[in-house]
Amino acid sequence: MAIQSASYDKDIEAIIHTEKGDIHLDLFASKTPKTVKNFEELAKAGYYDGLVFHRVIPDFMVQGGCPFGRGNGGPGYQFEDEFHPELRHDGPGVLSMANAGPGTNGSQFFITHVETGWLDGKHTVFGKVKGDKDQETVNDIRGGDKILSVEIIA
Repeated sequence: MAIQSASYDKDIEAIIHTEKGDIHLDLFASKTPKTVKNFEELAKAGYYDGLVFHRVIPDFMVQGGCPFGRGNGGPGYQFEDEFHPELRHDGPGVLSMANAGPGTNGSQFFITHVETGWLDGKHTVFGKVKGDKDQETVNDIRGGDKILSVEIIA
């Protein structure tokens, strides 16, 4: 079920546990509360456990969150975009929602390798990789690599 409303008084953290290592993330809950709440609820339900990074484009991004592993699935609902003027695709390590157009967010997300400013206003930025070691893990991911689990740290 889509998140109808959400509110956070502070940002939270997440760890995506993968076959290649852990990716520690800051989630911008105070600026994109519905998007973060959606990611949090899916993670806590085990939705991402065992899914693969189905789309990996070198020097661009890694994408996961499709239950079919092909980029054509989601959680059975969609929700609106949640853009914030301070959140941009301004470098490596940006966590953003993948979508098929306005208002089609679900479960798929991507993490950038580089600045991807052309995606601003098209994909909701809702987090950022915490450190260099985490970005190295992102950079090591190949198509078909598994997400073992996603841990939320509130």
